[in-house]
Amino acid sequence: MRRQWFIYSSIALAVMLSGCQSTKTESRGEVAEHNQPRPADEDSCEVGNTPIDGKQDCEIAKDGVIDVVHPNDDLTVDVEPTDKPKKVTPSPVVIDDVWARIGNQLSFTVPDDRRVDVQRNWYLKHPEYMARVTKRAQPFLFYITEQIESREMPLELALLPIVESAFDPFAYSHGRAAGMWQFIPGTAKRFGIRQSWWYDGRRDVIASTQGALDYLTYLNDYFDGNWLHALAAYNSGEGRVRRAIRRNQKAGKPTDFWSLDLPRETRAYVPKLLALADILKNKDAYAFSWPSVDNAAVIKIVDIGSQVDLAFAAELAGMELEALQALNPGFNRWATDPDGPHHLVLPADKADGFTQQLAKIDRQERLNWVRHTVKRGDSLLALANKYHTTAKIIQQVNNLDSNMIRIGDSIMVPVALKELNAYALSQDQRLASLQNIQRADHKLTHTVKSGDTFWDLSRKYKVTTRDLAKWNGMAPSDPLHPGKELVIWVNRVSDSQRNDAVIKTLTYTVRRGDSLSVIASKFNVRVSDIKKWNDLAKQRYLQPGQKLKLFVDITRLKNIG
Repeated sequence: MRRQWFIYSSIALAVMLSGCQSTKTESRGEVAEHNQPRPADEDSCEVGNTPIDGKQDCEIAKDGVIDVVHPNDDLTVDVEPTDKPKKVTPSPVVIDDVWARIGNQLSFTVPDDRRVDVQRNWYLKHPEYMARVTKRAQPFLFYITEQIESREMPLELALLPIVESAFDPFAYSHGRAAGMWQFIPGTAKRFGIRQSWWYDGRRDVIASTQGALDYLTYLNDYFDGNWLHALAAYNSGEGRVRRAIRRNQKAGKPTDFWSLDLPRETRAYVPKLLALADILKNKDAYAFSWPSVDNAAVIKIVDIGSQVDLAFAAELAGMELEALQALNPGFNRWATDPDGPHHLVLPADKADGFTQQLAKIDRQERLNWVRHTVKRGDSLLALANKYHTTAKIIQQVNNLDSNMIRIGDSIMVPVALKELNAYALSQDQRLASLQNIQRADHKLTHTVKSGDTFWDLSRKYKVTTRDLAKWNGMAPSDPLHPGKELVIWVNRVSDSQRNDAVIKTLTYTVRRGDSLSVIASKFNVRVSDIKKWNDLAKQRYLQPGQKLKLFVDITRLKNIG
């Protein structure tokens, strides 16, 4: 594909990577659930962290397109282009905005169709939404555009992450889709996107972009070059679209996208993309202020060759740890994956200096180490949990032939350079932040037991499966593993408590002679509630000194002395 542009001045680009709500499609081949709580005001909602007034506007914004969760607060990463201006001969055309570069190459026909009109009118009415999305897109848009052009694919695909995730690599849905391109695990694996304890390539902008373009290429071939069919299939699966085409063929009906009987999600998905393309291509005619993004490379992919602590890498690059994580959202933990990919995305103006500094450092020195003397009860799994690594890594670095370790042996274990809460965008810290967002009056903790399901727990605690999954960064279809701690938010902790109850959280220390029934009577609560609040097994006896959490209506307390 012929490309002509100048790369003009170097300016600071800011990226907002999280913290807003956007619309999201049905995840790859599976129907994800609407996962955002309904607003208190039925005639208002929030899209892209932008308050939207009016019931009709809310319905249009979310029509058939499922919300994703943006779990983090807004972040700012300064990345500056380093490329010098390039001369293009003989054309005098200067394109210094990536969006303009995309808009000049859009080729899809936008039909005069009500579905497109409705979506286009919504975007035109809410320019602030596009402003927020563009801030997120800034570090990655030039790279994505280059990748699409290099494959000679339609530039409309550069708009797809707006519909999918609002350009948020940390976005996830409760249909198990994650990342800027919203892959579910199975489809990600199918197209070579690596997922491990250390790393999730669905959130890695580099890996997920390559996977998404591979998938879209496959779908376009599968549907004989029909891009609207391919896009519909990206939303709801090629099998579903193929069946819709065959039904129309059998009935003698047209088989174009607009004539197919597809799910509501898919029927809204393609019109949203076409509406965005039409506005971008004709933004002057619509008098729409589409924010610009400099047409210059602002990130570089740096080969690091081995595992490295992200805090150490940030120090070498001369940047904040959170900023480095924001550009490398695929890494789940405090370090890169020991099995790869061995690359980091860095601001373009910091990449060369980082590479020079890293070359001077031995690979063993890229991680922090502790020497652990094996004690009774230790195991590789226990040590891995203690030091936040994996048993496989401990086994490899100590050249162990098996999982057996002996008391008195010295084991070398890689550990994080900083306290784990310093790695604010790691998977564990993101989950902790999500679980601590107050959703109701009281936060309970439930430790999963064998046989527990989201459905059973939702009935037990009188919450929805959707909310229970959302509070814990999961999908309702995810398996629950024994020992996992779930956070549950409730407004009332017992049906026996009145609506006007004044609830206080108390910690009670069990005394000699106490029983659950004695404590329940003393605080005017139910034995079943005490068990629920403290996750007590039915046969468990109370021990003097044991601490119990109680949610008590202080207006109905008896004299407890």
